[in-house]
Amino acid sequence: MAWKKNDVTELEITGMTAEGSGVGRTADGMAVFISGAAVGDVLRVKLIKVSKNYAVGRIEAILTASPDRQTADCPVAAPCGGCVYRHITYEAEKNIKQQKVADAIARIGGLPEVPVRPIVGAVEPDHYRNKAQLPVGRDASGKLCVGFFAARSHRIIPCGDCRLQPEAFGNIIRAFLAWAEEVHAQPYDEEKHTGLLRHLCIRQAGATNQRMVCIVANGDRLPKEKRLVELLRQADDTVVSVILNVNTKRTNVIMGEECRIIWGDGVITDRLCGLYFDISPLSFYQVNREQAERLYGIAADYAALKDGETLLDLYCGTGTIGLSMAAKAGQLYGAEIVPQAIENAWENARKNHIDNAEFFCADAAEAADVLAKRGVKPHVVVVDPPRKGCSVEVLEIIADKLCPELLVYVSCDQATLARDLKLLTEMGYKTQEVTPVDMFPRTSHVESVACLERRKK
Repeated sequence: MAWKKNDVTELEITGMTAEGSGVGRTADGMAVFISGAAVGDVLRVKLIKVSKNYAVGRIEAILTASPDRQTADCPVAAPCGGCVYRHITYEAEKNIKQQKVADAIARIGGLPEVPVRPIVGAVEPDHYRNKAQLPVGRDASGKLCVGFFAARSHRIIPCGDCRLQPEAFGNIIRAFLAWAEEVHAQPYDEEKHTGLLRHLCIRQAGATNQRMVCIVANGDRLPKEKRLVELLRQADDTVVSVILNVNTKRTNVIMGEECRIIWGDGVITDRLCGLYFDISPLSFYQVNREQAERLYGIAADYAALKDGETLLDLYCGTGTIGLSMAAKAGQLYGAEIVPQAIENAWENARKNHIDNAEFFCADAAEAADVLAKRGVKPHVVVVDPPRKGCSVEVLEIIADKLCPELLVYVSCDQATLARDLKLLTEMGYKTQEVTPVDMFPRTSHVESVACLERRKK
């Protein structure tokens, strides 16, 4: 049958994509991808896009509901698109993510024999995000609002009480909007490059219960800044810092390079894995503190450092992973290509009185050369690359120049992890096991930690 747009068909959902869409097949075998579906659903589906080998459908009716299905508890879950699993139970979500990692390791990595341990789920799958970056705009009625961009668009879905964020963020959002309306501040128009308010950013330190509010503006001043501080403090007395971030460029990048403290210290301080970290508006920090502690704990267990052993933390960022293991290492080296991150890593080491750590601004090749010239051979290397994974060059440097006995690979993308594990196998390493960690419940993302051992030659 030649399917075409707007055709209607009935099908059963038998799988899920990596992005969280359900997968079903028509009677003649064509794959159809449907958002908001659950494995076990029997659906009446309208085809909204048809290509040669697949189609995209929209649910017209649920004929038989999956046993995993539940009523979504967020009124904007569908148009927002951030929480792709809010319509199923958390147990079902964890099972999907567990299988997703195992399938990637087996199919992409060609390593079906590698054990994939049970996923480390979150104790609290809601209200875990300690950071919000909310665009400012106007809703359909023209009223000032903040929210989230709908999937694949710059259309703002108003949301003052996101289920992924602390409930207190809602009070801060309402206070900000009240100030903006009071002073007649205009939202930024990215097409015309006019208007003042671009984003409202909120950060929280879970261990110390401190919050920071940062307004990203198309200008270096805000009207009635004292009034803004007053309203924010009335709404939430845990706000300890209010900051203006200046971003006057025509860009989709959220934060500008210049920050000015309106009120407070300019940082908040959190405790992670027994260490203290200062968080500024531009600092990288894990958005799920509780799950980050579990992930770092698994990485430390895999590293199994003994007294006197040397640890190299590639892609070290602000040093959090390496510093969390420093007490068990003889010497910690951290390498990162972003200069500001290296400055933060040094600051974090000083703040926690860690004197066996050294950080330098370098890519993997430069880091290998620096250590080689010093005659340093790391016993353990930890990598935490971006979503695209490690380049072949980086993997060759690790395998041929650094030659660690153990490699701990922290990944935010199961496909690139599997690809790199396959390459490392060819370079002389054996993957001992992989542990998925659900850092971002209700979304499609899942992190993993892999432990690799150098095969004896």
